[in-house]
Amino acid sequence: MDVFLMIRRKKTTIFTDAKETTSVYELKKIIEGITKVRPEDQKLFKDEHEMSDHKYLGDYGLTSAFARAQVPATVGLAYRQENGEFEPLDITPVSNPPELPEAMKMPPEPQTHDQA
Repeated sequence: MDVFLMIRRKKTTIFTDAKETTSVYELKKIIEGITKVRPEDQKLFKDEHEMSDHKYLGDYGLTSAFARAQVPATVGLAYRQENGEFEPLDITPVSNPPELPEAMKMPPEPQTHDQA
């Protein structure tokens, strides 16, 4: 079954889908096709735990029951820096939209009183 993923690094978000039986390394190859960063220079994280290249997405609970198109699962991404070390996992929180101005809010519905 398909799993839907939201791969996040700093302010970058990549939406993709894969199979539960896709290996973590194969997911890195998908990311390489988008970012042009080699799989060896990527680290993927699920719930702040590093994912092993030899395991499958389903091994990390990334299944069609929990990673749906409407609610994709989040996977963290970190790159190898020029000094050979990997950068720390850094995911910038998604901002919330500002509150609607009063002029755009729906007026409250008039209350009706039932007469007996």
